Amino acid sequence: MEVIEKSVETRLPAAIDSEASQHEVIIQPTSGWAAIRLDELWAYRDLLFFMVWRDLKGRYRQTALGPVWFILQPLMSMVLYSVIFGWIAKLPSDNQPYAVFTYVALLPWDFFTDAVSSGTNSLLGSMNLISKVYFPRLIVPLSQVISSLVDFCISMVVLAGMMVAYRIHPTWGLLLIPFYLLLAAMTGMGIGLWFSGVIVRFRDFGQVVGFLVRVLMYTAPVVYSISLVPAEWRTLYSLNPVTAVVEGFRWALLGTGALPDWKLAVTTLCVVVFFTGALYNFKRVERNIVDIA
Repeated sequence: MEVIEKSVETRLPAAIDSEASQHEVIIQPTSGWAAIRLDELWAYRDLLFFMVWRDLKGRYRQTALGPVWFILQPLMSMVLYSVIFGWIAKLPSDNQPYAVFTYVALLPWDFFTDAVSSGTNSLLGSMNLISKVYFPRLIVPLSQVISSLVDFCISMVVLAGMMVAYRIHPTWGLLLIPFYLLLAAMTGMGIGLWFSGVIVRFRDFGQVVGFLVRVLMYTAPVVYSISLVPAEWRTLYSLNPVTAVVEGFRWALLGTGALPDWKLAVTTLCVVVFFTGALYNFKRVERNIVDIA
């Protein structure tokens, strides 16, 4: 779709009374790798808040248990994995109760998968809105990641209760939890943003992303300890961003594993480069995505 250069006044929901609904926007066609324009996110910050609130209400609407579902999901997964891998397979858990050992890993893992899903479906799932009004398209996946952060905080309350029950004291590394969450969000959103344009063209690629996520779960120490990985492969294995996040959570909350070192720095640099490329790719494919859909 060719966008003719002109000045327009943005039309946002009536509930939003902000600078974003008052300032003038110039829409013009772009070519090549257009600028990301992160400053637009700040200009439309009230729209971002509105979409986060809408997403949260949509999740809890017409459900019998409401927000309890977001506690039950990791809890049920933890019970299942504890029975299969902890009780039957008797996998090691670094001298920690296997239930807590697994639950600590499931929380960032669920947050990561939500970030993948939000980026993957950002264009296809909001096509009706995208085709009618201009706003920074990056707001769509970003709002879903922020709403997933609310679910994460609810689940952390349950984890705190489990740690009190097992008399486990977190380390000072607890201060690095926000950093590991950011690393998980950038990795997940990066994967999703790279696939977002492809899925609009070929809907079956959503299955590819789902398969990729399942593979990532078993190539990261979510349900097992990194001590099971052969020593000669452990350095390369640790460069996996999901591994870095999971092991970081366990180190910060349970005191298992080693202190963050150069491998975390290398992983972070790779994630930043990967995520930046995903942002530019997302900006490139969004300009004519309405015509394709």
